[in-house]
Amino acid sequence: MELVGIDKIRIARETLHGVVRRTPLRHCEVLAHRCAVPVHLKCENLQRTGSFKIRGAYVRIHALSADERARGVVAASAGNHGQGVALAAAMLGTAATVYMPVSASLPKVAATRGYGAQVHLVGDVVEESLAGARAFAEETGAVFIHPFDHPDVLAGQGTVGLEVLEQLPDVATVLVPAGGGGLVGGIAAAVKGVKPEVQVIGVQAEAAAVWPASLAAGSPVRLRCGHTMADGIAVSEVGAVTFAHVSALVDQVITVGEEALSQALLLCLERTKMLVEPAGAAAVAALLESPAHFPSPVCAVLSGGNVDPLLLMHIIRRGLTVDGRFLALRVTVPDRPGELARLLARIGASGANVVDVAHTRIAGRLPVGDAVVALSLETRGSEHCTALITDLGAAGYQVVQ
Repeated sequence: MELVGIDKIRIARETLHGVVRRTPLRHCEVLAHRCAVPVHLKCENLQRTGSFKIRGAYVRIHALSADERARGVVAASAGNHGQGVALAAAMLGTAATVYMPVSASLPKVAATRGYGAQVHLVGDVVEESLAGARAFAEETGAVFIHPFDHPDVLAGQGTVGLEVLEQLPDVATVLVPAGGGGLVGGIAAAVKGVKPEVQVIGVQAEAAAVWPASLAAGSPVRLRCGHTMADGIAVSEVGAVTFAHVSALVDQVITVGEEALSQALLLCLERTKMLVEPAGAAAVAALLESPAHFPSPVCAVLSGGNVDPLLLMHIIRRGLTVDGRFLALRVTVPDRPGELARLLARIGASGANVVDVAHTRIAGRLPVGDAVVALSLETRGSEHCTALITDLGAAGYQVVQ
């Protein structure tokens, strides 16, 4: 298979001129301090529609003939690709239909409709939505716009790599969230076409790590994805086009855990003032897990910022818990007047702040004469959590985290 070359990516950039934003590259002091090397963030979360997907979608639809555009386009997506296709189609004057899972977040469904697409909610997972989109294409003649496995899509995503090279000429490592491989493959094609010595590294969630298995097998393999908060990079199988590019051009694909993803999102939100979705924060998660592993200067691509507010609340709490700033405890106390007040006073004296408290005298095999207090606490860090639990134990309380 012929790989997408630097000339095709440069043509894609001309196609995208005036359509997409040249997103900023920002030095990240907090990550630079942790890694002891310069770290920069490529902020595709600030792109139109909130992710890089508009780049590939626009280039793909722009290349269609007048007859093909007249038939309309169709796509399947959990969110970002659908929004990119919807906006690109509207800008190019063609009708767009997007199939999304029933479980897709309401804000993403509303945004896709807001860009002008007809949205059909089909299936519990994207694969089932994909089947619906393909069937629609066969029935109506609409052109199916694959989320990653097409040379035009890959060329469009590769324009991110050209911008990185211009904004950070001495870059040594580019870390890229990797799902189906359109973004990391495109960036690798751009970067290697100009500076082959630069390392391009893909980052996947451990629970949806289809790339390591596929690369080890020498061809795309199908895996059942586990649950991950990084749904934007959770795919069960990569495509032939992206596999050819990633296997030939990407230096390595690594994985990160759920705790690192939640901490990365929290760090972006708190310290860089960037709203990033879990998938979009995968490159930052890799830096948190392996801060001294990559040649510098490092560029971490923030691939998207479309996160459901309810999911965001859950992830922030998880990130705070991992960071030792949120603690949930169940404490057994004697069931007599004044004991709850004594417990809360002791916790308050430790410097912890009570977020909520629930007191019950009936819980499972709780002995008669005892009560259980469920507490959510704001704490100052892991050492503070350990000291508080130790103090409660020394005071005679039974404590369960």
